[in-house]
Amino acid sequence: MPILPRTAMWIAAVGTCAALVAGCASALEPKAVPEPQAITTADFATDGPGSLVEAMTIPTFDRSVSNLGGTTAKVLYRSTSGIDGTPTEVSGALFVPPGDPPPGGWPVMAFAHGTTGIQQECAPSASNDLLGSVGLIKSYLELGFAVAAADYQGLGTDGNHPYLDNRTAGLNVIDSVRALRKLSPSVSNRWAAFGGSQGGGATWAANEQAAGYASELELVGTVSLVPSADMSGIVRKALDGTLTDDQAAAYIWMLMGLQKSYPDLRIDDYISGVVRENWDVLGACSGPEGNQRGEILSQMSTDDVEPASSEAASLLTSLLERTALPIGPASAPMMVIYAGRDSFIDTRWTDDAIAEGCALGSVIEADFQPDKGHGDVDGGASVQWLGERFGGQPAPNNC
Repeated sequence: MPILPRTAMWIAAVGTCAALVAGCASALEPKAVPEPQAITTADFATDGPGSLVEAMTIPTFDRSVSNLGGTTAKVLYRSTSGIDGTPTEVSGALFVPPGDPPPGGWPVMAFAHGTTGIQQECAPSASNDLLGSVGLIKSYLELGFAVAAADYQGLGTDGNHPYLDNRTAGLNVIDSVRALRKLSPSVSNRWAAFGGSQGGGATWAANEQAAGYASELELVGTVSLVPSADMSGIVRKALDGTLTDDQAAAYIWMLMGLQKSYPDLRIDDYISGVVRENWDVLGACSGPEGNQRGEILSQMSTDDVEPASSEAASLLTSLLERTALPIGPASAPMMVIYAGRDSFIDTRWTDDAIAEGCALGSVIEADFQPDKGHGDVDGGASVQWLGERFGGQPAPNNC
Protein backbone atom coordinates (compact mmCIF):
# COMPACT_ATOMS: atom_id res chain seq x y z
CA MET A 1 0.00 0.00 0.00
CA PRO A 2 1.31 3.47 -0.91
CA ILE A 3 0.87 4.87 2.59
CA LEU A 4 4.25 5.74 4.03
CA PRO A 5 5.66 7.71 1.05
CA ARG A 6 2.69 10.09 1.32
CA THR A 7 2.65 10.66 5.05
CA ALA A 8 3.48 14.38 5.02
CA MET A 9 0.05 15.25 3.65
CA TRP A 10 -1.69 13.11 6.25
CA ILE A 11 0.43 14.47 9.09
CA ALA A 12 -0.62 18.00 8.11
CA ALA A 13 -4.28 17.02 8.17
CA VAL A 14 -4.00 15.16 11.47
CA GLY A 15 -2.10 18.02 13.04
CA THR A 16 -4.73 20.53 12.03
CA CYS A 17 -7.68 18.35 13.08
CA ALA A 18 -6.01 16.53 15.96
CA ALA A 19 -8.83 16.92 18.48
CA LEU A 20 -11.48 16.32 15.81
CA VAL A 21 -13.39 19.29 17.24
CA ALA A 22 -12.28 22.51 15.56
CA GLY A 23 -12.07 20.98 12.07
CA CYS A 24 -10.73 22.10 8.71
CA ALA A 25 -13.52 23.70 6.69
CA SER A 26 -13.29 24.74 3.05
CA ALA A 27 -13.82 28.36 1.98
CA LEU A 28 -14.99 27.55 -1.55
CA GLU A 29 -18.04 29.48 -2.74
CA PRO A 30 -21.28 27.48 -3.06
CA LYS A 31 -22.96 26.97 -6.41
CA ALA A 32 -26.20 25.50 -7.68
CA VAL A 33 -26.24 21.72 -7.36
CA PRO A 34 -28.67 18.97 -8.32
CA GLU A 35 -30.93 17.23 -5.83
CA PRO A 36 -29.66 14.14 -3.98
CA GLN A 37 -30.22 10.93 -5.89
CA ALA A 38 -30.71 7.37 -4.67
CA ILE A 39 -27.66 5.15 -5.22
CA THR A 40 -29.35 2.14 -6.77
CA THR A 41 -26.15 0.15 -7.31
CA ALA A 42 -25.72 -0.40 -3.56
CA ASP A 43 -26.61 -3.74 -1.98
CA PHE A 44 -29.91 -3.54 -0.09
CA ALA A 45 -30.55 -7.28 -0.06
CA THR A 46 -29.70 -8.00 3.58
CA ASP A 47 -31.21 -6.71 6.80
CA GLY A 48 -28.73 -7.45 9.60
CA PRO A 49 -26.27 -5.11 11.36
CA GLY A 50 -24.40 -3.01 8.82
CA SER A 51 -27.01 -3.46 6.10
CA LEU A 52 -28.17 -0.41 4.18
CA VAL A 53 -31.60 1.13 4.58
CA GLU A 54 -30.92 4.09 2.29
CA ALA A 55 -28.03 5.53 0.29
CA MET A 56 -28.16 8.95 -1.37
CA THR A 57 -25.67 11.13 -3.20
CA ILE A 58 -24.57 14.37 -1.48
CA PRO A 59 -24.38 16.98 -4.26
CA THR A 60 -23.69 19.77 -1.76
CA PHE A 61 -20.68 18.10 -0.14
CA ASP A 62 -17.49 20.15 0.10
CA ARG A 63 -15.88 20.43 -3.34
CA SER A 64 -12.41 19.62 -2.03
CA VAL A 65 -13.73 16.05 -1.74
CA SER A 66 -16.36 15.95 -4.48
CA ASN A 67 -13.83 17.21 -7.04
CA LEU A 68 -11.72 14.11 -6.42
CA GLY A 69 -14.40 11.98 -8.04
CA GLY A 70 -15.37 8.67 -6.52
CA THR A 71 -18.51 8.12 -4.46
CA THR A 72 -19.84 10.33 -1.68
CA ALA A 73 -22.97 9.05 0.04
CA LYS A 74 -25.28 9.91 2.91
CA VAL A 75 -26.59 6.64 4.29
CA LEU A 76 -28.90 5.11 6.82
CA TYR A 77 -27.75 1.69 8.03
CA ARG A 78 -28.69 -0.85 10.67
CA SER A 79 -26.73 -1.26 13.89
CA THR A 80 -27.15 -2.41 17.49
CA SER A 81 -27.60 -0.71 20.85
CA GLY A 82 -24.73 -1.38 23.20
CA ILE A 83 -27.07 -0.87 26.15
CA ASP A 84 -29.74 -3.50 25.51
CA GLY A 85 -28.77 -5.16 22.21
CA THR A 86 -31.83 -3.95 20.32
CA PRO A 87 -31.63 -3.19 16.57
CA THR A 88 -31.16 0.46 15.67
CA GLU A 89 -30.73 2.63 12.59
CA VAL A 90 -27.77 5.01 12.31
CA SER A 91 -26.90 7.67 9.75
CA GLY A 92 -23.47 8.50 8.39
CA ALA A 93 -21.39 9.49 5.40
CA LEU A 94 -19.45 7.03 3.23
CA PHE A 95 -16.70 7.72 0.70
CA VAL A 96 -15.05 5.56 -1.97
CA PRO A 97 -11.96 6.79 -3.90
CA PRO A 98 -12.09 7.23 -7.67
CA GLY A 99 -10.45 4.82 -10.09
CA ASP A 100 -9.66 1.14 -9.90
CA PRO A 101 -9.13 -0.36 -6.45
CA PRO A 102 -5.92 -2.20 -5.52
CA PRO A 103 -5.97 -6.01 -5.39
CA GLY A 104 -8.34 -7.04 -2.62
CA GLY A 105 -10.22 -3.75 -2.72
CA TRP A 106 -9.89 -0.32 -1.12
CA PRO A 107 -8.73 -0.61 2.51
CA VAL A 108 -11.07 1.14 4.94
CA MET A 109 -10.53 3.91 7.43
CA ALA A 110 -13.39 4.32 9.89
CA PHE A 111 -13.43 7.89 11.18
CA ALA A 112 -15.02 8.35 14.61
CA HIS A 113 -15.90 11.97 15.34
CA GLY A 114 -15.58 13.81 18.63
CA THR A 115 -18.44 15.42 20.52
CA THR A 116 -20.87 17.36 18.34
CA GLY A 117 -23.95 17.33 20.58
CA ILE A 118 -26.71 14.98 21.65
CA GLN A 119 -29.66 15.93 19.46
CA GLN A 120 -30.66 14.70 16.02
CA GLU A 121 -29.57 17.89 14.27
CA CYS A 122 -26.04 17.58 15.71
CA ALA A 123 -25.06 14.85 13.21
CA PRO A 124 -21.87 15.57 11.23
CA SER A 125 -23.43 14.14 8.05
CA ALA A 126 -26.05 16.89 8.20
CA SER A 127 -23.35 19.41 7.22
CA ASN A 128 -21.55 19.67 3.89
CA ASP A 129 -18.10 19.30 5.50
CA LEU A 130 -18.77 16.85 8.35
CA LEU A 131 -18.64 19.75 10.80
CA GLY A 132 -15.10 20.65 9.81
CA SER A 133 -13.59 17.18 9.38
CA VAL A 134 -13.49 17.34 5.58
CA GLY A 135 -9.72 17.91 5.48
CA LEU A 136 -9.07 14.60 7.19
CA ILE A 137 -11.54 12.76 4.94
CA LYS A 138 -9.88 14.22 1.85
CA SER A 139 -6.46 13.07 3.04
CA TYR A 140 -7.69 9.53 3.63
CA LEU A 141 -9.19 9.38 0.14
CA GLU A 142 -6.00 10.68 -1.46
CA LEU A 143 -4.05 8.04 0.43
CA GLY A 144 -6.24 5.35 -1.11
CA PHE A 145 -8.68 4.62 1.70
CA ALA A 146 -12.42 4.20 1.48
CA VAL A 147 -13.86 6.09 4.46
CA ALA A 148 -16.77 5.36 6.78
CA ALA A 149 -17.93 8.18 9.06
CA ALA A 150 -20.70 7.18 11.48
CA ASP A 151 -22.91 9.79 13.11
CA TYR A 152 -23.62 7.47 16.11
CA GLN A 153 -27.04 6.41 17.31
CA GLY A 154 -29.49 9.27 17.82
CA LEU A 155 -27.48 11.83 15.85
CA GLY A 156 -29.15 12.30 12.48
CA THR A 157 -31.92 9.82 13.32
CA ASP A 158 -34.82 9.56 15.75
CA GLY A 159 -34.16 8.15 19.18
CA ASN A 160 -31.79 8.67 22.06
CA HIS A 161 -28.11 9.46 21.63
CA PRO A 162 -26.45 7.67 24.57
CA TYR A 163 -23.65 10.21 24.87
CA LEU A 164 -20.27 8.63 25.72
CA ASP A 165 -21.71 5.12 25.77
CA ASN A 166 -18.63 3.54 24.23
CA ARG A 167 -20.20 0.17 23.47
CA THR A 168 -22.95 1.69 21.34
CA ALA A 169 -20.63 4.05 19.49
CA GLY A 170 -18.17 1.21 18.89
CA LEU A 171 -20.86 -0.98 17.33
CA ASN A 172 -21.97 1.97 15.19
CA VAL A 173 -18.39 2.36 13.92
CA ILE A 174 -18.08 -1.33 13.06
CA ASP A 175 -21.40 -1.31 11.24
CA SER A 176 -20.39 1.78 9.25
CA VAL A 177 -17.59 -0.35 7.74
CA ARG A 178 -20.08 -3.07 6.89
CA ALA A 179 -22.36 -0.45 5.31
CA LEU A 180 -19.46 0.88 3.24
CA ARG A 181 -18.89 -2.60 1.83
CA LYS A 182 -22.60 -2.78 0.96
CA LEU A 183 -22.29 0.56 -0.82
CA SER A 184 -19.51 -0.62 -3.13
CA PRO A 185 -18.09 -4.07 -3.96
CA SER A 186 -14.70 -2.41 -4.50
CA VAL A 187 -14.16 -2.06 -0.73
CA SER A 188 -11.90 -4.48 1.18
CA ASN A 189 -12.69 -6.20 4.47
CA ARG A 190 -9.40 -4.84 5.91
CA TRP A 191 -9.95 -1.79 8.08
CA ALA A 192 -8.60 0.49 10.75
CA ALA A 193 -10.23 3.22 12.84
CA PHE A 194 -9.13 6.68 13.94
CA GLY A 195 -11.01 8.89 16.40
CA GLY A 196 -10.63 11.45 19.14
CA SER A 197 -12.40 12.30 22.38
CA GLN A 198 -15.85 10.69 22.09
CA GLY A 199 -14.53 9.12 18.89
CA GLY A 200 -11.46 7.89 20.76
CA GLY A 201 -13.71 5.93 23.08
CA ALA A 202 -15.68 4.70 20.06
CA THR A 203 -12.60 3.36 18.25
CA TRP A 204 -11.32 1.69 21.42
CA ALA A 205 -14.70 0.01 21.96
CA ALA A 206 -14.91 -0.97 18.30
CA ASN A 207 -11.56 -2.70 18.65
CA GLU A 208 -12.62 -4.69 21.69
CA GLN A 209 -15.95 -5.74 20.13
CA ALA A 210 -14.80 -6.35 16.54
CA ALA A 211 -13.71 -9.98 16.77
CA GLY A 212 -16.93 -11.18 18.33
CA TYR A 213 -19.32 -8.86 16.50
CA ALA A 214 -17.91 -8.74 12.97
CA SER A 215 -15.61 -11.69 12.40
CA GLU A 216 -15.90 -11.30 8.62
CA LEU A 217 -13.92 -8.05 8.83
CA GLU A 218 -10.16 -7.89 9.35
CA LEU A 219 -9.29 -5.13 11.81
CA VAL A 220 -5.60 -4.19 11.61
CA GLY A 221 -5.59 -1.58 14.42
CA THR A 222 -7.17 1.50 15.96
CA VAL A 223 -5.96 4.92 17.05
CA SER A 224 -7.66 6.68 19.96
CA LEU A 225 -6.77 10.31 20.67
CA VAL A 226 -7.71 11.65 24.14
CA PRO A 227 -10.32 8.86 24.47
CA SER A 228 -13.33 9.02 26.75
CA ALA A 229 -12.53 5.49 27.89
CA ASP A 230 -13.89 5.60 31.44
CA MET A 231 -15.81 8.67 32.58
CA SER A 232 -17.29 7.14 35.74
CA GLY A 233 -14.91 9.19 37.89
CA ILE A 234 -16.74 12.34 36.85
CA VAL A 235 -19.48 11.58 39.41
CA ARG A 236 -17.02 11.76 42.30
CA LYS A 237 -15.88 15.15 41.01
CA ALA A 238 -19.49 16.35 40.76
CA LEU A 239 -20.07 15.26 44.36
CA ASP A 240 -16.88 17.02 45.51
CA GLY A 241 -17.52 20.18 43.49
CA THR A 242 -14.24 19.82 41.57
CA LEU A 243 -15.50 19.53 37.98
CA THR A 244 -13.75 21.71 35.43
CA ASP A 245 -16.02 23.89 33.28
CA ASP A 246 -15.51 21.52 30.34
CA GLN A 247 -16.31 18.49 32.47
CA ALA A 248 -19.47 20.12 33.80
CA ALA A 249 -20.73 20.75 30.26
CA ALA A 250 -20.03 17.16 29.22
CA TYR A 251 -21.55 15.84 32.47
CA ILE A 252 -24.87 17.52 31.67
CA TRP A 253 -25.05 15.83 28.26
CA MET A 254 -24.11 12.52 29.86
CA LEU A 255 -27.01 12.94 32.31
CA MET A 256 -29.40 13.70 29.44
CA GLY A 257 -28.38 10.55 27.60
CA LEU A 258 -28.70 8.42 30.73
CA GLN A 259 -32.11 9.90 31.51
CA LYS A 260 -33.41 8.59 28.19
CA SER A 261 -31.55 5.29 28.33
CA TYR A 262 -32.75 4.59 31.86
CA PRO A 263 -36.18 6.25 32.28
CA ASP A 264 -36.35 5.26 35.97
CA LEU A 265 -33.35 7.47 36.75
CA ARG A 266 -34.53 10.38 38.94
CA ILE A 267 -32.85 13.28 37.16
CA ASP A 268 -33.82 15.73 39.92
CA ASP A 269 -31.36 13.87 42.16
CA TYR A 270 -28.55 15.27 40.00
CA ILE A 271 -29.49 18.79 38.92
CA SER A 272 -30.70 21.96 40.57
CA GLY A 273 -30.59 25.74 40.21
CA VAL A 274 -29.89 27.21 36.78
CA VAL A 275 -29.32 23.76 35.28
CA ARG A 276 -32.76 22.47 36.29
CA GLU A 277 -34.41 25.73 35.19
CA ASN A 278 -32.86 25.52 31.72
CA TRP A 279 -32.66 21.75 31.27
CA ASP A 280 -34.17 21.60 27.78
CA VAL A 281 -32.07 24.48 26.44
CA LEU A 282 -28.86 22.85 27.71
CA GLY A 283 -29.37 20.02 25.22
CA ALA A 284 -28.99 22.31 22.20
CA CYS A 285 -25.95 22.19 19.92
CA SER A 286 -26.77 24.96 17.40
CA GLY A 287 -28.96 27.94 16.62
CA PRO A 288 -30.23 30.50 19.15
CA GLU A 289 -30.62 27.85 21.85
CA GLY A 290 -27.05 26.73 21.24
CA ASN A 291 -25.87 30.26 21.94
CA GLN A 292 -28.11 30.44 24.99
CA ARG A 293 -26.63 27.19 26.24
CA GLY A 294 -23.19 28.80 26.41
CA GLU A 295 -24.58 31.68 28.48
CA ILE A 296 -26.29 29.31 30.91
CA LEU A 297 -23.15 27.23 31.35
CA SER A 298 -21.23 30.38 32.26
CA GLN A 299 -23.78 31.10 35.02
CA MET A 300 -23.95 27.66 36.61
CA SER A 301 -22.04 26.61 39.69
CA THR A 302 -20.79 23.18 40.69
CA ASP A 303 -23.65 23.03 43.21
CA ASP A 304 -26.10 22.91 40.28
CA VAL A 305 -24.85 19.44 39.27
CA GLU A 306 -24.02 17.97 42.68
CA PRO A 307 -25.73 14.61 43.33
CA ALA A 308 -28.35 14.87 46.07
CA SER A 309 -26.84 12.03 48.08
CA SER A 310 -24.06 9.50 48.15
CA GLU A 311 -26.63 6.86 47.16
CA ALA A 312 -27.58 8.85 44.06
CA ALA A 313 -23.90 9.27 43.22
CA SER A 314 -23.29 5.52 43.58
CA LEU A 315 -26.18 4.71 41.25
CA LEU A 316 -24.92 7.13 38.62
CA THR A 317 -21.39 5.80 38.91
CA SER A 318 -22.65 2.25 38.36
CA LEU A 319 -24.49 3.32 35.19
CA LEU A 320 -21.39 5.04 33.82
CA GLU A 321 -19.25 2.02 34.66
CA ARG A 322 -21.42 0.06 32.19
CA THR A 323 -20.14 2.36 29.43
CA ALA A 324 -16.50 2.25 30.55
CA LEU A 325 -13.52 0.64 28.86
CA PRO A 326 -11.99 -1.82 28.72
CA ILE A 327 -14.76 -4.39 28.42
CA GLY A 328 -12.45 -7.14 27.22
CA PRO A 329 -9.20 -7.77 25.37
CA ALA A 330 -8.63 -5.86 22.15
CA SER A 331 -9.18 -7.63 18.84
CA ALA A 332 -6.21 -5.87 17.22
CA PRO A 333 -3.35 -3.55 18.25
CA MET A 334 -4.24 -0.17 19.70
CA MET A 335 -2.53 3.20 19.81
CA VAL A 336 -3.72 5.54 22.57
CA ILE A 337 -2.58 9.17 22.57
CA TYR A 338 -3.56 11.25 25.59
CA ALA A 339 -2.71 14.48 27.37
CA GLY A 340 -1.53 15.68 30.76
CA ARG A 341 -3.45 18.97 30.63
CA ASP A 342 -6.80 17.64 29.46
CA SER A 343 -9.67 19.70 30.87
CA PHE A 344 -12.25 17.06 29.88
CA ILE A 345 -10.62 13.75 30.79
CA ASP A 346 -8.43 13.30 33.88
CA THR A 347 -5.11 11.67 33.04
CA ARG A 348 -5.58 9.08 35.79
CA TRP A 349 -8.77 7.81 34.15
CA THR A 350 -6.90 7.01 30.94
CA ASP A 351 -3.89 5.62 32.81
CA ASP A 352 -6.17 3.19 34.64
CA ALA A 353 -8.03 2.14 31.47
CA ILE A 354 -4.74 1.44 29.67
CA ALA A 355 -3.44 -0.56 32.63
CA GLU A 356 -6.62 -2.65 32.70
CA GLY A 357 -6.38 -3.21 28.94
CA CYS A 358 -2.79 -4.35 29.29
CA ALA A 359 -3.77 -6.74 32.09
CA LEU A 360 -6.34 -8.29 29.73
CA GLY A 361 -3.62 -8.97 27.18
CA SER A 362 -4.32 -6.13 24.74
CA VAL A 363 -1.46 -4.84 22.60
CA ILE A 364 -1.28 -1.11 23.31
CA GLU A 365 1.18 1.59 22.36
CA ALA A 366 0.46 4.46 24.74
CA ASP A 367 1.71 7.94 23.86
CA PHE A 368 1.34 10.27 26.86
CA GLN A 369 1.93 13.96 26.10
CA PRO A 370 2.19 15.71 29.50
CA ASP A 371 2.24 19.28 28.17
CA LYS A 372 -0.72 18.92 25.79
CA GLY A 373 -4.43 19.45 26.30
CA HIS A 374 -7.60 17.93 24.94
CA GLY A 375 -7.52 20.00 21.77
CA ASP A 376 -3.86 20.08 20.82
CA VAL A 377 -2.43 16.57 21.19
CA ASP A 378 -0.06 15.61 18.39
CA GLY A 379 -1.47 12.71 16.39
CA GLY A 380 1.32 12.64 13.84
CA ALA A 381 2.81 9.39 15.15
CA SER A 382 -0.40 7.59 14.24
CA VAL A 383 0.40 7.93 10.53
CA GLN A 384 3.45 5.65 10.62
CA TRP A 385 1.74 3.37 13.11
CA LEU A 386 -1.33 2.81 10.91
CA GLY A 387 0.82 2.33 7.82
CA GLU A 388 2.78 -0.40 9.60
CA ARG A 389 -0.43 -2.13 10.70
CA PHE A 390 -1.72 -2.27 7.13
CA GLY A 391 1.74 -3.43 6.09
CA GLY A 392 1.58 -6.39 8.47
CA GLN A 393 4.49 -5.36 10.66
CA PRO A 394 4.54 -6.47 14.33
CA ALA A 395 2.87 -3.88 16.56
CA PRO A 396 4.83 -2.17 19.33
CA ASN A 397 3.56 -2.83 22.82
CA ASN A 398 4.63 -0.72 25.78
CA CYS A 399 2.32 -2.36 28.31
